[in-house]
Amino acid sequence: MTQAGQDALLRELAPQVLGAVVRRYGDFSAAEDAVQEALIAAAMQWPAQGVPDNPRGWLIRVAGRRMSDHLRAELARRRRETVVVMQATEEAPAPDEAPVQDDTLILLFMCCHPALTRPSAIALTLRAVGGLTTVEIANAFLVPEATMAQRISRAKQSIQKSAIGFEMPNADDRAERLGAVLHVLYLIFNEGYASSVGTQLQRVDLSSEAIRMARAVHQLLPDHEEAAGLLALMILTDARRAARTGPDGELIPLDEQDRTRWDAAAITEGVALISRALSRGAVGVYQLQAAIAAVHDEAARHEDTDWPQILALYGLLKRMTDNPMVALSYAIAAAMVHGPAVGLALLDELDREGRLAGHYRLDAVRGHLRELAGDRVAALAHYRAAASRTTSIPERNYLISRAARLSTGS
Repeated sequence: MTQAGQDALLRELAPQVLGAVVRRYGDFSAAEDAVQEALIAAAMQWPAQGVPDNPRGWLIRVAGRRMSDHLRAELARRRRETVVVMQATEEAPAPDEAPVQDDTLILLFMCCHPALTRPSAIALTLRAVGGLTTVEIANAFLVPEATMAQRISRAKQSIQKSAIGFEMPNADDRAERLGAVLHVLYLIFNEGYASSVGTQLQRVDLSSEAIRMARAVHQLLPDHEEAAGLLALMILTDARRAARTGPDGELIPLDEQDRTRWDAAAITEGVALISRALSRGAVGVYQLQAAIAAVHDEAARHEDTDWPQILALYGLLKRMTDNPMVALSYAIAAAMVHGPAVGLALLDELDREGRLAGHYRLDAVRGHLRELAGDRVAALAHYRAAASRTTSIPERNYLISRAARLSTGS
């Protein structure tokens, strides 16, 4: 197995192993530390020794030993009775004895417990289940890294103090936590589909895991419209993945993609999902976003895109959420329907609100609309400003190439 394959395998197994260890030992914070140590051990040993036949069991055993060491230290410090020490430090299961149950879904609902604030629950779940770094999570929330690190630390402490049990919540509790669960999966998918940091535009391991978990939630709650809408959104968006990058991993924008490379079967599945969800009555933000993705996917050419319908859908979405990224997308759709001047005016409104102040996407969109309006000088300046701010190398390279094309007049 290649190094990249081993890295992807470890990312896939991490939440499953964490779930198994939390189920056995109950201490979420210590379990997360133990799993991280097991992952580090695997990263150091597997390249030389080879991937074990049961990598999940191997990780559970190593993490279990770390937990045993932790419990021995704690129990010794507290001078517990010998019988308790023996029970608590019992050897973790060997790889061939490790349970095959995937506890990721339980872990997902556990991290979204109402004892945590909604932002803290989502941040903790992105860390524990999604495997995102603190920097990536901070980017998703548009907050500084230090702020996010404190939020995650407080969330882990709250989990510990609340003594939250590791079990699937009942129907009422699931309903209470579902909003946070869906939002977490949405953010994990987004980070996988368009990585906010690093050299790769896409992290297929993250987007694929988000889709897998969204399928599990949909199977658990088949009649929930928003669970279906989120799954449809992921499938319809991921259907374009093969066409989003060139041979050297460079970003290819939607209007330049080879649509014959889009996954027709995935589009068919996603359209069927969102059609059924919308027919049930109540419409939510994920259903609307899935409907927008379906309109894009069903256009044989970029020129065939039904922009008025997309604008109408974004208008509904904008009334349901105050997310500034939705307002940014609405401005783009408005520009496609009514001309770049209208879109630029909407961007000025976003500027005045200040929630996207300094964000590279605002400059990137403004550069695109200035280019459409024929203002090459302003477009060049905005593309360069956006390139200087993004932490994604493929996006930076794309923005630089756009600026270079304008500066040379090609």
